[in-house]
Amino acid sequence: MPAVTEREILDIFRKNGALLEGHFVLRSGLHSRQYFQCALALQQMPAVEKLGAELTAKVRSLGAKTVVSPAMGGLVLGQEVARQLGSRFIFVEKEEGKLALRRGFKIAPGEKILIVEDVITKGGRVEETMNIVRAHGGQVVGIAMAVDRSDGTVQFSVPMFSLVKMKVETFEPNKLPADLAAMPVEKPGSK
Repeated sequence: MPAVTEREILDIFRKNGALLEGHFVLRSGLHSRQYFQCALALQQMPAVEKLGAELTAKVRSLGAKTVVSPAMGGLVLGQEVARQLGSRFIFVEKEEGKLALRRGFKIAPGEKILIVEDVITKGGRVEETMNIVRAHGGQVVGIAMAVDRSDGTVQFSVPMFSLVKMKVETFEPNKLPADLAAMPVEKPGSK
């Protein structure tokens, strides 16, 4: 099966109303004119399977035994990548304002872990997830995501794979351009 192009992937997001335009506050605290609401695209199982297959093809050679995703955004895509890899899937979730490994999930010493997220801008949740995996003795072998909003500028100490790389203009809250400041602000993502 031929690889799906970035344009085709963006069309999946647009078709499902998952690429939004307006004034948004991102989880990172930055403001933007665009927002990827991946959950809207990932509610359609054909899209999940297609996006999951594209990511799986990119990461299969890493030999991950387990896929870990930060809740909520990475759950659907992470589980699909794990399914297609034939590996285990677990997740980290918020506990007292920070991500934590809960629900009795365990990581074996040296276990090869792939982290899957939906979208990154600054990579904070991925970094937090990497720290959790390492604190439990796991070996992070790679990071995979649907959308890299940093256009590759965010780097981790392991290989990184994305379906879409794009530079989405972001602004500090106190440095908004006049047109953006005049728009009503939305915060549609997970908190």
